[in-house]
Amino acid sequence: MASIRKEIIIAASLEVAWDALRDFGAPHTRLVPGFVVDTQLDGDDTRAVTFFNGMTIREVLVGVDEEARRLVYTAVEGPMEATHHSASAQVFAGDDGGTRFVWITDVLPDELAPPINELMELGAAAMKDALSRG
Repeated sequence: MASIRKEIIIAASLEVAWDALRDFGAPHTRLVPGFVVDTQLDGDDTRAVTFFNGMTIREVLVGVDEEARRLVYTAVEGPMEATHHSASAQVFAGDDGGTRFVWITDVLPDELAPPINELMELGAAAMKDALSRG
């Protein structure tokens, strides 16, 4: 199984970053605008996420840990046809009032790691930009 990890420092408070991350229905407006262009909720724990390139993926919320400030989700439908896709995102207090954001995705088959890594790079950059602007 391929495991992809992104860690970024964001010039935003821990509270601001956590509030945006935990808003499962609004990554397109709060967390990664421009990278994700639309999100449609289906109940409280399932969303259809449309990316900048037109790709749509259906994701299910696995859990939210308020104390640890960690969100876990899995992709259950999408054009990449992963046999396994699980991701977690967690925020930690950083230096000087900023936030350390850690995003990990585990995926099978391993051949999906390069395109997912590329998407995560773009997503991390969009996140850093959006959250740092406030």
